[in-house]
Amino acid sequence: MIDIKVPTVGESITEVTLVKWLKKEGDYVNRDEVLCEMESEKATFELPAEQAGILHIVAQENSTLKIGDTACTIDESAAKPAVAEVKEEPIKKTEKKENPNTKTAEKTAEKPAQAAPVQTEVKATPVANAIMAEKQVKPAAIKGTGVSGKILKQDVLEAIAHPGRKTGIDAFSRNDRHEKMSNLRKTVSRRLVEAKNSTAMLTTFNEVDMSRIMEIRKKYKDNFKETHGVNLGFMSFFTKACCIALSEWPAVNAKIDAEEIVYHDFVDISIAVSAPKGLVVPVIRNAESMSMAEIEAKVIELATKARDNKLTIEEMTGGTFTITNGGVFGSLMSTPIINIPQSAILGMHKIQERPVVIDGKIEIRPMMYVAVSYDHRIIDGRESVSFLVRVKELLEHPELLLFGQDPVKTLLEV
Repeated sequence: MIDIKVPTVGESITEVTLVKWLKKEGDYVNRDEVLCEMESEKATFELPAEQAGILHIVAQENSTLKIGDTACTIDESAAKPAVAEVKEEPIKKTEKKENPNTKTAEKTAEKPAQAAPVQTEVKATPVANAIMAEKQVKPAAIKGTGVSGKILKQDVLEAIAHPGRKTGIDAFSRNDRHEKMSNLRKTVSRRLVEAKNSTAMLTTFNEVDMSRIMEIRKKYKDNFKETHGVNLGFMSFFTKACCIALSEWPAVNAKIDAEEIVYHDFVDISIAVSAPKGLVVPVIRNAESMSMAEIEAKVIELATKARDNKLTIEEMTGGTFTITNGGVFGSLMSTPIINIPQSAILGMHKIQERPVVIDGKIEIRPMMYVAVSYDHRIIDGRESVSFLVRVKELLEHPELLLFGQDPVKTLLEV
């Protein structure tokens, strides 16, 4: 009999939550087979079997375990159960003589009755069924108040009289639901409060004309997908623009460590992703050295892992600057909160057609508000505003992303 204990998953992590058992008590498991899912304050991970044998569960689902606690035991001395072989017997064909007198009855039975009541999985009284059939009301949209949720005549009439309103036994309900906060949600809550309390956070805004980027995506998206196997999205443009702007304004890419300022010669871009269990921020390492296709591929990889709860601690550790996109949810403008210990975060928002003045004329352009929240202890107003203006310039003139400089100005050395 061997104990399967909670492994060490990070320097600062002392406890985890056992989220779900993937195997049952008494199951025979093979070596390295996944037994259960666990969640730390930073990520979800799997606990594998160290040996083959019979599983005996010790810790229950949703219980909090400390590092080194026993989650289960495996009886490695137990023999693997034999798999029973099922033999299929040939089906014997039997001849059936037709009775000419039953032919007519069978044909009649095959025809559905014209005035038959609506057949549903939801139980309803005959009168309620008739009204639903006449008024073309779906049973799933009605909450039955009868015994075992049976739909009554009054339930149907109430639903017809008040369309779009909650009716039945749950109408005007004031019940509360209590759910245990996950370790990940606790960590997010703690870090957001810490960011508000420990930084001198301000936000500066600007807007970007997305016309050129949208033209490029429309023109080259098929060729880009065929060449690189990934779609050409907006994130690669914003990441490239931020990398160039951060190299020019290094304070925005720095952090405070005690009484020192730590400047980074590299750019690790954190991308905020909404995962099923809460917000996670995986990191694109050395984004300044990556191509557009490499950035897009990495974004897809990290976002997929986040949605499947497969991110590792290493993939969410570090980061020198964060990009968050509230526009995918329809946000027009927001003030993103700093991802400490970083000093700044860029917020992308919804692209919306708006009238703007171009060369003295009003034109309709696809515009996006962008925002940078920054720690005023390390980043001055001039630096934050200049950084965002530079990002705007690079996005509105994507050809600058290649060198970070205007080719003509470079040629003329002006």
